[in-house]
Amino acid sequence: MPTPAFSVRPVHVIDGDSLTVRHDSASLTIRLAGIDAVEYRQDCTRSGAVWPCGRDARSALDKLVGHGSVHCELGSKDRYGRTLATCRTAPLPDGVDIGAEMVRQGWAVTTDGAYMVEEAEAGARQRGIWQGRFVRPADWRATHEPPATAAPRPDA
Repeated sequence: MPTPAFSVRPVHVIDGDSLTVRHDSASLTIRLAGIDAVEYRQDCTRSGAVWPCGRDARSALDKLVGHGSVHCELGSKDRYGRTLATCRTAPLPDGVDIGAEMVRQGWAVTTDGAYMVEEAEAGARQRGIWQGRFVRPADWRATHEPPATAAPRPDA
């Protein structure tokens, strides 16, 4: 059975790896598959100073998806009820893999090894969160977020 896919215009970027889109006159929250971006409220350090890297990650995703359409291939749901998806910018077939680009720009880490080359490049070039020190997003959530049974809170 083929993976469901569709093209939509993003409605709202939640953080560096999640966005809300309109599909079939309903809102759908998508989590980019294979990546984990720093959380919106997460801070990092560079040159000894704290900076809002989570806000910068959200801004990077917002800039990447812009006002154009994105094409998403849907997967399963995560523990928060978000649909996991691999999304590309339009026009297809040459659109940019959004997850790969977020890792390449240094705003996210790979979760399943799919973007190891992009992560190594970001680290070597000190892009995004690799400019200084950061806590991996999963480790940060473990000490800052409510249990997984709670609904996610958009940080708009």
